[in-house]
Amino acid sequence: MIDWADLRGLVEGRLRLPGDDGFGERTRAHNERYRHVRPAAVLSVASAADVTAAIGWARRRRVPIVARGGGHGYAGTSVNTGLVLDLQGLDEVRVDPVTELVTVGGGARTKGIHDVLRKYGLMFPLGNSDDVGIGGLVLGGGVAASSRALGLTCDALVETELVLADGSVLTCNETQNADLFWACRGGGGGAFGVNTSFTFQARPVMDVSTCLLLWHWEHAADVLTVMQGVMRDAPDRFAARIGISRSSGQDGVVSVVGQHLGPAAELRELLSPALAAARPHRADIADRTYWDAVEYLHHASAGGAFAVRTRTTPAPLPGDAVRTLVTAVEKWPGSGNADGGGAALFTWGGAINRVGAADTAFPHRDVLFLLSLDTAWDPGDPPETVRANLDWLARLHRDMGEFAADASYVNFADPDLADWRSAYYGPNLARLTEIKRRHDPDRVFDSPQAI
Repeated sequence: MIDWADLRGLVEGRLRLPGDDGFGERTRAHNERYRHVRPAAVLSVASAADVTAAIGWARRRRVPIVARGGGHGYAGTSVNTGLVLDLQGLDEVRVDPVTELVTVGGGARTKGIHDVLRKYGLMFPLGNSDDVGIGGLVLGGGVAASSRALGLTCDALVETELVLADGSVLTCNETQNADLFWACRGGGGGAFGVNTSFTFQARPVMDVSTCLLLWHWEHAADVLTVMQGVMRDAPDRFAARIGISRSSGQDGVVSVVGQHLGPAAELRELLSPALAAARPHRADIADRTYWDAVEYLHHASAGGAFAVRTRTTPAPLPGDAVRTLVTAVEKWPGSGNADGGGAALFTWGGAINRVGAADTAFPHRDVLFLLSLDTAWDPGDPPETVRANLDWLARLHRDMGEFAADASYVNFADPDLADWRSAYYGPNLARLTEIKRRHDPDRVFDSPQAI
């Protein structure tokens, strides 16, 4: 039996136990595949000092500890069966309008950051989901709609404050604790310590244009083929997600969603090969302010349980690969989740690839497309439905191995990935492992896929 009184006496933040008001909200896994994981307690920290105190207490009591920012981890690793450090109270956003440096608390979320940046007319690459925590995003790399032009979220990072397993608080940048700074740019969240703040180099916003194109299912192969060519030749200012998906009882959907750091007239011209190849039943191509685009591209999900597997490719997929994807989505087994199943090609490249693979911990600097394969089900679906969905995803991931590399994106964490170490980290694995051994030899910060 754990006596929590000692911890309460060490911190200013609120400690909640099961049954306390707010406990469920602060410990619920975003992916309901892991809704059965129940922490023993959650501490909503009030300061970085609370983080230090809680880590020391957990070490002495041998209580597993994990930090939780936005809680959006695909593999459910923002909760455990011990103590959860709820960082959402560390959400201050400070802007220096002269240097355009932006310092955010380790628990800040996308919407809160955008709300402050909007007042200053500044931006840096961020995701398109309001509740995603900055820590999980940047520590795994962070790909945004502007990343082909401006780089990853971690490429904009200039400094972070990190609490280590021994309780020491370090400032990490290019000149101080540079090994940890390197690891925090793509080495994955929660492996080396608890990041209590991040400082980014921002830049002035610009007007943009966006597109949302939808085609009927019979055009799936043509659109996938043509759009890959469009994106291979597109300027870095244009990024897009090319997707095919199905949900139960519905026809399949073919979609292209994107943002161009330029006018809609240019964007329409860039898309002209796809518009000519097959007529979409919806074509929304429009000029927008940067902030209108943020709202327009906002990602929404039906929630529930899901699984995602990824691969990468430096070039467009060949015809056989396209047919494999289309055929597989046609055979998706169905579920009670409206998100259904499908495949998407996220356009990378550009500025992402102009950083060396060893310059940061994020290794995927030779990729044109991230191939994301996903399926979703309702927690109330019968076990055979869940198994059918996971088997379908595993087969598709295996079959696409003929065409795309085993490299995977750590922010789309895949708990079923066998060789995750090399898939996530590639040539940077050895250096990351040594940094982990040096700074957390007792593995205080641990999870099934922690370095």
